[in-house]
Amino acid sequence: MRHHVTLIPGDGIGPEVTAAAVRVLEATGVEFEWDRQEAGLLAFEVHGEPMPDAVLRSIERTRLALKGPLGTPVGTGFRSVNVRLRQTFDLFANVRPATTLPGVKVPFEGIDLILYRENTEDLYAGIEYFDERNQIADSIARLTRRGCERIVRFAFDDARRRGRRRVTLVHKANILKVTGGLFLSVGREIAPEYPDIQFDDRIVDNMAMQLVLNPSQYDCLVTTNLFGDILSDLMSGLVGGLGLTGAANIGEECAIFEAVHGTAPDIAGKGLANPTALIRSGEMLLRHVGENEAADRLAGALHAHYAGGEHLTADMGGPASTSEFGEHLARRVAADA
Repeated sequence: MRHHVTLIPGDGIGPEVTAAAVRVLEATGVEFEWDRQEAGLLAFEVHGEPMPDAVLRSIERTRLALKGPLGTPVGTGFRSVNVRLRQTFDLFANVRPATTLPGVKVPFEGIDLILYRENTEDLYAGIEYFDERNQIADSIARLTRRGCERIVRFAFDDARRRGRRRVTLVHKANILKVTGGLFLSVGREIAPEYPDIQFDDRIVDNMAMQLVLNPSQYDCLVTTNLFGDILSDLMSGLVGGLGLTGAANIGEECAIFEAVHGTAPDIAGKGLANPTALIRSGEMLLRHVGENEAADRLAGALHAHYAGGEHLTADMGGPASTSEFGEHLARRVAADA
C-alpha cells in the first residue's frame, strides 16, 4: 500500500533532518508518496503567509503529514503555525513518548513514559484581551467537557492498545477549581470504564518534582494543554532532550507527526543537526497507518545505531553529519528487512 503524506520540511535545520527522516522511512520498504509543502518563516518570506492555502489543501487530501520544526516570532508577528494546524484540523491529542536510547548520558536509565496532552483548548485557545487604558492583559483558559472527555478516553484507549497498565491524570484542581476541577472530575468518571488500567492523579507541581526525582514510578500521563506543553519538554530532558523525542498530533480525521525541537538557525546548513526526533516521529507515523512491522524494525535499528555509537552526530559525541547519520541508519533498517 502506498501512503500519501504531506511533507513540510520547515525552517532552519528542518530540511536537513527531514531529508534524513525520509531516507530512513523509505528504507523500511513502505511506499510513500510525498507532497512537499512550505510553511513557517520561509513561507512567510516568500508568500507573505506562514501557512499558505496549499498546505491546508494538501493535508485535507492526504490526512497525514510529517513536519520539521517551524519558526515563530516571539512576542510579535504571526501566530504559531503549529497551534493553527492543530486547531484547524482539530488535532486534539498530542502524544509525546519519552524513551531512553542506549549510550545517551542521562540521569536515569530505562525511562519509558508517554504523555497525552489535550491540544486545542486551555490557554492555547488564544482567547486574549488587552485593556489599553488600565494596562491589563487577560488570557482565558477554556476547557470543555467534550475536550476533556476525548483526551482522557484517547489516553486510556491508547494505553490499552500499547499494553500499558497505569494512567495518571495531571491537574491543578486545588487552585483552579473550575477548569482543573472539570478535568479531574471527567477523569474520575471515565476511569472505571477501564478496570484493567490503574488510575490516579497528581497536582502538576508535585508531578514536575516527582518526574525529576523518580520518573520510573510513572507510566502514562494525561493532562491539559499548557501543563502538557511544559511536562512533555521536562520528560524529553530526562531522556536526552527534544532532539531525541518524537511527537504526534492526532485527530478524528487526520494526524501530523513532527519534530518539536527548535529550528536552530545557527547551525542550519552545516550538517550538525541530529535527526533522531523526526525519525522517531516517523516511527509513530508508521504505527498510525498500521505499518507496525516496519515501525518495529526502525525502532530496533535506531536502538542498535545508538548502542554502536559509531555514526552519531556531534551532539551525541559522534563524527557523523546529519545526512551520514540518516544514511547509516537507513542501511541498517534495510538490512533488517
